Amino acid sequence: MIPAADSSNAQHVSAADGNIPPLWFLAPEGFFALPLAATPGERSERAFSFVRELYSRGDESIWEPAAPYYMAIAELMRDTGVSYAAMGLFSTAEDSEAPEGQVIRHEPAEGIAQCAFTVAIAPTSHKGSDTDVVAQGILAMLSNDPYSNAIWLDLPCGPAVSCITLREYDLGPEASASGEKTKLLTGQIQVHVPFPTGPYTAIFTLYTASMDHWTEIYGLLSAVLQTVSFVEPTGEWTEERPEALPGEA
Repeated sequence: MIPAADSSNAQHVSAADGNIPPLWFLAPEGFFALPLAATPGERSERAFSFVRELYSRGDESIWEPAAPYYMAIAELMRDTGVSYAAMGLFSTAEDSEAPEGQVIRHEPAEGIAQCAFTVAIAPTSHKGSDTDVVAQGILAMLSNDPYSNAIWLDLPCGPAVSCITLREYDLGPEASASGEKTKLLTGQIQVHVPFPTGPYTAIFTLYTASMDHWTEIYGLLSAVLQTVSFVEPTGEWTEERPEALPGEA
């Protein structure tokens, strides 16, 4: 997969009220960050930047009505603990050979894989040195769900717990592209990362219905998690894809 359009990389996320310790990560190209912000003015400014980036081939006739819609979504998410939210859009067209250093863009009609990505921050009342204890408790809790696959992770930033959940939904004729009853399979990857600065846990969630491209989408989150840091990174971010997480299909 390649990004369906150009997008900026997000390198920092923190709570809107500024009372939660910051964390940093690098989001791959193809993730379009929703306009989350503390004030209406900031959300409005970010909403207009967001729609220009998302609909890069559009014009004011598309951007003007779209911006308030995404601004309203950001307002609804503001008090949910979500500090970062993004849409991932990637072309599934067969790659063509391109000159070195260049990327060939494809029309959306040739195929698009989509995913939703959020980072939420939840209080967990632990000291920074207790990250192992918190992660063990999260693992024990998630392991009780027979429909989820919870595993321990050792990330560069510390211990974490990954949980994969697959769900199948029945779609009526009115909701399917074929006009007939069908089933929709979706996948969710949720990774809990305790703050070593305490007393919070970051929850990274990636959700997709593009299951034909599950391996590639899982790899995107693997790459994000390898860059998570609770201290401001120094030097250049690496753009090389790191090793996949345990359990990657």
